[in-house]
Amino acid sequence: MTLFAIVCCSLRLQAQDKQSINGYLVPMCIYNGDTIPCVQLRTVYIFRPLKFKNEKERQEYYRLIRNVKKVYPISREINQAIIETYEYLQTLPNEKARQKEQYTPRMKKLSFAQGKLLIKLIDRQSNSTSYELVKAFMGPFKAGFYQTFAALFGASLKKEYDPQGEDKLTERVVLMVENGQI
Repeated sequence: MTLFAIVCCSLRLQAQDKQSINGYLVPMCIYNGDTIPCVQLRTVYIFRPLKFKNEKERQEYYRLIRNVKKVYPISREINQAIIETYEYLQTLPNEKARQKEQYTPRMKKLSFAQGKLLIKLIDRQSNSTSYELVKAFMGPFKAGFYQTFAALFGASLKKEYDPQGEDKLTERVVLMVENGQI
């Protein structure tokens, strides 16, 4: 660390005791004997511009963007909840205590297309289909019931996310939303 970096660090420590200093403390690295700021930049995804055949196709793409922006945060939260609570839920004494109503109000407001998208995005986030998750948390009977109910409306809890095939456009939108590009 050079004298400049040491002075900046010591000024920062002194400032915590007395007053604040305008500026930012950033990681530093030594390059050819010189200390320079080292900042990690986010990955920027660059895709070819889309060419739409007609106005309807363009509107469907922008509807997909709107749906991903609405549903993707829910899928991330659900995945985080799965990670944090799976073992805890298994220790609860009864089925009633295991059921979480946290996401129900938000999911009731989703359109049919957004619900189908959520099923796929949950698979993308957790590497488990919605059917497998319902089966693990609520048992095989309820999983079968929900799968049958979904099938009546043309959906499937067993639907897997395919970023290279059917869901290629969705993956593009998700990457851009994750990165703050749209």
